[in-house]
Amino acid sequence: MDRREAVKSVAFLMGAALSATTIGVFLESCNSPSTSTAGSLFSADQEKLITEVADIIIPTTSTPGAKEAGVGPFIAMMVKDCYPSDAQKAFTKGLEDLEKQSKDTFKKSFLEISVAQRQELLNKVREATIAASKVEKDALEKQQENVVQKKSEKEAPGNAMTPKDKPKTAPQFFAIIRDLTLLGYFTSEIGATKALAYVEIPGRYDGCVDLKPGQKVWA
Repeated sequence: MDRREAVKSVAFLMGAALSATTIGVFLESCNSPSTSTAGSLFSADQEKLITEVADIIIPTTSTPGAKEAGVGPFIAMMVKDCYPSDAQKAFTKGLEDLEKQSKDTFKKSFLEISVAQRQELLNKVREATIAASKVEKDALEKQQENVVQKKSEKEAPGNAMTPKDKPKTAPQFFAIIRDLTLLGYFTSEIGATKALAYVEIPGRYDGCVDLKPGQKVWA
């Protein structure tokens, strides 16, 4: 199993925590990665910004954080090689907007402000994403009702529903970088062995083991 297949498998295990955009990527887009030139999607400063945002999401505590696990380059690679063009545009625009907010609010680049200021900005982006997702969810529910009404007409033999009939969600920058930070970290050696309770394979398989209070989740 190569790296791409391994991450795809982990995506299913983390399904409840991933956005619709990322789930769609692992079901479809990773089978046909982009052929764009390496490094052409992000500038050097944007790649640094990605690394710093990931490290705010999973900072160093009693265990190493996202930066030490090399999550930043992983995120840049995944967005460039696996995500469709609309998600790539949403992601790069999110980076640009974050940099603009930093300069408007603190008169400095995101790379120059303090950790507390970075957290403040990301909390605002997170809250805006949640609000936008709620509005989008309501719209999708109405769209779903229309799809259900048309379903009976589409169920006749040779007249199945097409992908364009199904509701779609717009890619969100924060959702994508959150998803890939989680995936990159917990599929890294550091994430699996330091943040999770790791047992080397091959080893004994226990189908059901009770977790003690405060115990790490098994890798």
